[in-house]
Amino acid sequence: MTLTSLFKAGPGGVMTDDVGVITGDLELRTTLADDGAVTVEIRYEGADEWYRLAAADCRLADPKDHEPVHHALLGVLNRPEG
Repeated sequence: MTLTSLFKAGPGGVMTDDVGVITGDLELRTTLADDGAVTVEIRYEGADEWYRLAAADCRLADPKDHEPVHHALLGVLNRPEG
């Protein structure tokens, strides 16, 4: 299962494992695997390439927690006013 949401990074941007900090209008994607592993990635809004969000991957005991985890991450990352 995959969830995606648009957001705006605050000052200082968002750190990725792949390319360092990215800023601006971004998209969050969380993907839940059958074993409960959640992969967290971001990209520039509308871009093709996704980047792994630094230190954000996790494993869930209950698949029902995927959506709340996605929205919690979105709440932390979305800082349009800084």
